Amino acid sequence: MNHEQQRSGSDHETVNNGDYFVVKAKEQGVTVIGLTRGKDTRFHHTEKLDKGEVLIAQFTDHTSAVKVRGKAVVYTKHGVIDTEE
Repeated sequence: MNHEQQRSGSDHETVNNGDYFVVKAKEQGVTVIGLTRGKDTRFHHTEKLDKGEVLIAQFTDHTSAVKVRGKAVVYTKHGVIDTEE
């Protein structure tokens, strides 16, 4: 089974490219917002992280982008991004 055929989550979203990313909160109240894919980009999911908490997520056919508010470190296959830099 390749990444195109996999299913993720309880609502059975099809995985688009399967790229994972990790967000580690450096302070209380870091917000991670999932944005929809398609003609109109909209917020579809929000998570609040406390200091030290880690969120592991994956892009899907429904999720095309993620917005991070607050002090955090984001790990991707493209590198590491510190929101304070």
